[in-house]
Amino acid sequence: QVQLVESGGGLVQPGGSLRLSCAASGSIFSIYAMGWYRQAPGKQRELVATITSGGSTNYADSVKGRFTISRDNAKNTVYLQMNNLKPEDTAVYYCNRYPHEYDSWGQGTLVTVSS
Repeated sequence: QVQLVESGGGLVQPGGSLRLSCAASGSIFSIYAMGWYRQAPGKQRELVATITSGGSTNYADSVKGRFTISRDNAKNTVYLQMNNLKPEDTAVYYCNRYPHEYDSWGQGTLVTVSS
């Protein structure tokens, strides 16, 4: 039974930064690609960034150049550094395996970008 625990969200002004963390347990973390997803109010969940087991990354166009995904396999943790945040980045952020997500999602971490 995999457990995913996201943290690091909060309220930030436009242009600000946050670093999200996702700790995974109960699975062989290092061999899987992982992704960060987000769900804004009234919208479907969308994929934001992915990272392979070898460290190759990919980003949605909306966050390219502002967000950076990374991972620490020794700590079973994946990170999302978010810079130059915009109000449209407001959402609950989740991590999960990519592309074959685990059925069990974490509780997510809320990011609110507002002045």
